[in-house]
Amino acid sequence: RRGTVGRFLPRIKYELENVPGITKGGRLVIQGPNVMLGYLSEDKPGIIQPPLDGRYDTGDIVSVDEEGFVTIEGRVKRFAKIAGEMVSLAAVEELANSAWPTNQYTNAAVSIADPRKGEQIVLLTDNPTGQRSALAAYAKTNGIPELFLPKDVKVVEEIPVLGTGKIDYVALISVAFAT
Repeated sequence: RRGTVGRFLPRIKYELENVPGITKGGRLVIQGPNVMLGYLSEDKPGIIQPPLDGRYDTGDIVSVDEEGFVTIEGRVKRFAKIAGEMVSLAAVEELANSAWPTNQYTNAAVSIADPRKGEQIVLLTDNPTGQRSALAAYAKTNGIPELFLPKDVKVVEEIPVLGTGKIDYVALISVAFAT
C-alpha cells in the first residue's frame, strides 16, 4: 500500500510499546526467526549481546493499520523530549521547509540537552536569511503549536552529509555545539 513499508513477514510477532508524548503509533519491538542471536553495541565493543527475551527493539516509531500495513512515523532518536512532550525533529524540519519553500535550502533539526526542559531543539539551516522569528510567524499563521519551534536557529554554510547524500546527524550535533 502506497506510503507504507508493507506488512510483516510470516512468523514475525510485533508489539508497539507506548511512548509518552507520541499519539500516533508506538515503538516497534519484534520477535521471530529474523531476529539475530545477538547484536554488537557501543557499551561492550566486540561482545555479541543477545536480545532480551528474543525480542528486538527496532528504535522505529510505527503505526499499523487495520489490514496490517506498517507506516514508519519516525525514529525514537529523531524525537526530542521537551517538558514531558515528544516532539518529532522531522516535523520541525518540515516546518522550516514549509516556511522557506524553495528547494535550494537544507534544514536539519537536532536535540541537545537543556537543564530546564530536558532537551531543546536546534535547527541548522543553510538559508542565509533563516531566522527563528520567521518560523514563529509562519507557525502562528498556520496553527502550528509553539512546541514545534526550535529553541535556536543557526545558519551554517553547509549541512554535513554522509557518503550516501543523507544528512549526517552525528556531525550535525557537533556543529550545533560549535556555532
